[in-house]
Amino acid sequence: MSHYDQPAEPVEGSYASEGGRRKKTRSLPGCLAVFLALAVLVGGFYFAVTKGVDLVRDQFADPADFAGPGRGKLAFQVESGDSVAEMGRGLKEAGVVASVQAFLNAADAAGGGDTIQVGFYQFKKEMVAADAIDVLLDPSNILSDRVTVPEGLRVVDIVDVLVKNTDFGRGQYEKVLDNPQRLGLPDYAEGNPEGYLFPSTYDFGPDATAQSILVAMVDRWEQAAEESDLEGRAAELGYTPHELMTVASLIEAEAGRQQDRGKVARVIYNRLTGDETDGLLQIDATVNFAADQELSAIPTTEDLKIDSPYNTYETPGLPPGPIEAPGDAAIEAAGNPTDGGWFYYVTVNLQTGETKFAETYDEFLTYKNELRDYCATESEGAC
Repeated sequence: MSHYDQPAEPVEGSYASEGGRRKKTRSLPGCLAVFLALAVLVGGFYFAVTKGVDLVRDQFADPADFAGPGRGKLAFQVESGDSVAEMGRGLKEAGVVASVQAFLNAADAAGGGDTIQVGFYQFKKEMVAADAIDVLLDPSNILSDRVTVPEGLRVVDIVDVLVKNTDFGRGQYEKVLDNPQRLGLPDYAEGNPEGYLFPSTYDFGPDATAQSILVAMVDRWEQAAEESDLEGRAAELGYTPHELMTVASLIEAEAGRQQDRGKVARVIYNRLTGDETDGLLQIDATVNFAADQELSAIPTTEDLKIDSPYNTYETPGLPPGPIEAPGDAAIEAAGNPTDGGWFYYVTVNLQTGETKFAETYDEFLTYKNELRDYCATESEGAC
């Protein structure tokens, strides 16, 4: 049996025998392949070099910044905890600055970035970054309605102050007050905001509403209550927190000087428990509250007979609730009365506020006569 080897496959680029003639197979010329490879390498190198040059240029070129001075008006809020970079991002998104880096560079150059205060600031669109940082570094640029509510005001008086100093009308505030559950009052206030709108100075931003303003005042009261340990002191004295707030409001109405607050508090507690007073406080301010008149007025004989639980000449014990908004000092005094056996006090000099405290009724009458003498020697209308 004969054995025949299979013919080998022709190799690309080699020669094979066909009909006695040699024929070259198709193949990519070697020089063309080398050329294409070089072109790819050169193109890649050019791209890499160009990209690198762009990156270096971006690294050392000045960041984008507007030419200024800007246009229009825009309110921007800096919130608690915001970093300078976060402010920059927010301002870029709002169209105030052209780039975050330009803003950061301006902040570094100006210094004091850590002193920027929270609040709303007014900017223009397309500002120079340095001008934008200057706005933030000046606290006087904070947009707000600054409202000071003094101690010793009734709710109706507080609303008068708010209407005068904010953009909201009386009806808007009264609408909120008519739904006290929206205020965040403590349960023991039983929906009555009297005494719980804390007297202080407030800065209300452009996003404020009538409700947020009143809620802020209740929140500030809550802070004062915690600082004075209102609930703890009330429990130690044997009263509820609401009763202690009522005492604080009476102190605010009656004590004209800081050194007298603790003594007035003691007189109130002594009269509430003393046999000789039958629990009658006999405080003029409560009668005026019942008569819906200024708390500092001198009640008439008719006023003293008003049928009201707030008339402490007729009704023993504390009135149902605060008669005005007490401040920090009055709340502190209510929880920390001065030791003493006083049952009476008389302000003997209305100009200086000098007040004398008495343990007996006869001593009280002596001080009353001293007040009459003062009034007799002063100009008309002084008393």
